[in-house]
Amino acid sequence: MTVEVALVQESPIFLDLEGSLRRTVELMKIAAAKGARLVVFPEAFLPGYPVWIWQLRPGADMSTCNKIHAVLRQNAVDLRTGGLDAVRSAAAEHGIVVVIGINEIDSEFSGTTLFNTVVTIDSDGKILNRHRKLVLTNPERMVWGQGDAGGLRVVDTAVGRIGGLICWENYMPLARHALFSQNIEIYIAPTWDHGETWVASMNHVAREGGCWVLSVAMAVQGNDVPVDVPDRNLLFNAEDEWLCPGGALVVRPFGGVVAGPLHEKKDILYETIDTESSRRSRKTLDVAGHYGRPDIFNLEVDRRPRKPTHFADEIVGPELYHD
Repeated sequence: MTVEVALVQESPIFLDLEGSLRRTVELMKIAAAKGARLVVFPEAFLPGYPVWIWQLRPGADMSTCNKIHAVLRQNAVDLRTGGLDAVRSAAAEHGIVVVIGINEIDSEFSGTTLFNTVVTIDSDGKILNRHRKLVLTNPERMVWGQGDAGGLRVVDTAVGRIGGLICWENYMPLARHALFSQNIEIYIAPTWDHGETWVASMNHVAREGGCWVLSVAMAVQGNDVPVDVPDRNLLFNAEDEWLCPGGALVVRPFGGVVAGPLHEKKDILYETIDTESSRRSRKTLDVAGHYGRPDIFNLEVDRRPRKPTHFADEIVGPELYHD
């Protein structure tokens, strides 16, 4: 299957969920008009990656961190109440598959904890998968909670079998192998990372997994951070400074960059891919098949949801108050 893909290397309306949703829908419309059938957004695009955590002084800026985190929490996506309905509707309207990174709030239990989440939406607007980042990197642990393996899945979409990992999860070999073991064709790596080492890593994943690798980060400058962000002037001084220069790229199965990296530019990177080439590339190296040794090595993945609390009620709901 031949698929036109679009990697959106843009900045959201930082810490403004409603504004970021509008921009997301606009960017989807632009990509669809160019023929894209798969549109990929960066890590934590809604409503923006918490870039301030890399600017804070450990132990010295807790007040600033708390104030900005409150704004992020108030603008996080609640999937239980239809927080992505606008994106889902746009996906169905344009007939495109969308993979998008979000700050997700847990409204089911704590009502407060945030997750670094990637959501896969099919071309009919249906959410097929929600993957929460398994391990947070360094100061990210001040922002997000750890996810479980419930979303460690490869799913059938209108454009092929899609799975992926977030940023430095891609350095977790067992997590990668869990995806390689599910007949993956398109591997999505939304990220905050960039540069030569990251490009080399994406090449490695494409060779190891025998799959297309699509990676994209936000392109964010100092002037993308709104003036009303708490303590903004203490954290972001240079208006034209690149807080993240992007680095969107497409790598073919078995390695080799065919598009990008897109550096220090706000744009959409397009490329045409052929999903059949994923299977062809695994004739020589199939780490989940003939190049594996299940008699020696075995991986078990527990994908059961990790709920923090289980309630066992004899009487449920309004009946509790009846005579």
